Amino acid sequence: MPNGYVTQVVKVLAFLACFLAAVSNSAPARAGEKVVLTFGDSLTAGYGLPAADGFVARLQDSLRAHGSAVRVKNGSVSGDTSAGGRARLAWTLKGQIDLVILELGANDGLRGVRPSVTRRNLDAILTELGRRGIPVLLAGMLAPPNLGAEFGRAFNSIYPDLARRHDVALYRFFLEGVAAQPHLNQRDGLHPNAAGVQVIVDAITPHVLKLLDSQE
Repeated sequence: MPNGYVTQVVKVLAFLACFLAAVSNSAPARAGEKVVLTFGDSLTAGYGLPAADGFVARLQDSLRAHGSAVRVKNGSVSGDTSAGGRARLAWTLKGQIDLVILELGANDGLRGVRPSVTRRNLDAILTELGRRGIPVLLAGMLAPPNLGAEFGRAFNSIYPDLARRHDVALYRFFLEGVAAQPHLNQRDGLHPNAAGVQVIVDAITPHVLKLLDSQE
């Protein structure tokens, strides 16, 4: 099968995934309700889990349990890279958005994408979000150790560097406390199970609340 055909199929599937995610989250926010958009890959899209156990639903439950009037929207696509996110950003930023949780780069690392490319894509995404005046919580990633120390240093520096450059909040490592913990991951060892998602949600909730509260 020609590579060009495969590329087109991938683009169509990515578009459909974005469309379905948007449709499933198209209900307007209620009066006084803030909207948090997750913009990432399978880690925030809830790969392999019932919707109720995914990051979006669990985070919304957690924020509301803390008294925050908020709706969390899924703008994440499983398998997405930083390049894929950059390509679909403008299409995804529709309607009210009070905060974006930017969680991209894990697939870049797994595929060995040059860190300079990942950095450039994330920089472009943050630039556009800044231009639109949308606050961001940048969720950091760490490079797979098998790619070597040089790759690791270049990749791991992306997130703190860009957080400083764009003056956005940084959550150091999205999978903190979950990565490499078999009982918190699905059989593939890469995606958190329901218990793992809850660990992530419990840890990231205070950071999200702080950013939402700062908008009062």
